[in-house]
Amino acid sequence: MASVMVVTGGNRGIGHAVCSRLAGDGHKVLLVARDPERGRRAAESIPGDVELVPGDLSTTASVRRLAGELRARCPRVDVLIHNAGLWPSRRVLTSDGVEESFAVNHLAPFLLNHLLEDRLGRVVQVSAGLYVKGRAEPGRTSVGADFSAMRTYADTKLCNLLTVPLFAEPCPEAGITIDAVHPGVIRTGLGDRGGPAGWLLKAVKRKWATPEEGAGPVVALAGDTGTGRYFDRAEEAPLQGPALDGELARRVWAEAETLTAVR
Repeated sequence: MASVMVVTGGNRGIGHAVCSRLAGDGHKVLLVARDPERGRRAAESIPGDVELVPGDLSTTASVRRLAGELRARCPRVDVLIHNAGLWPSRRVLTSDGVEESFAVNHLAPFLLNHLLEDRLGRVVQVSAGLYVKGRAEPGRTSVGADFSAMRTYADTKLCNLLTVPLFAEPCPEAGITIDAVHPGVIRTGLGDRGGPAGWLLKAVKRKWATPEEGAGPVVALAGDTGTGRYFDRAEEAPLQGPALDGELARRVWAEAETLTAVR
């Protein structure tokens, strides 16, 4: 029986390339996309066993609906790849009262891991090397205090990465492994915006690696068996700076529990 692979943000960029690679390897792929029409077109463009699962990751209610749909379709999720990400250009609060990129980049993976815990085999978290520039401040990061497009993105990625070792601690007994990977600086639509800054970014992106190159380290980890590790592309790398702060990690975890009502 083919392994079941769930990929969030699978309609474009690295996510689409990951779905293509996994389907080409003979896996059943559930492509999660917020926009049903774009998701449908993306799924249909990939040869193999690929199904669209519409899913919005910006609120706890919509993440719970997505988890319910995945549970209805899958008695087992062999690999869950958290690829969806948001690089905000302005501060936007969701209906839950949290900053939107914090919701998508951090709370959604945290909540999905909990809601699918009894069906998971492996989790791969697509991270970002910019986490080293981040600052996790429970009570402030969650609402986008002192918002800055670059810093806020880094903050949310740091928050997410802080939870990976904590997820890894009890997971082996449950048969679950989890790792995080920075796939490199990739030429995708992440962070695209208008105006002079947007034009400059597009020019710079021409020199970046392709989504297909970025998919390589993610797909490789999907078939790995380790847990609690961080990879910079194909190489395991030690965490740095605030990502090593165990007490901060526990505070970030506790805040996420409260905001998602998982406990």
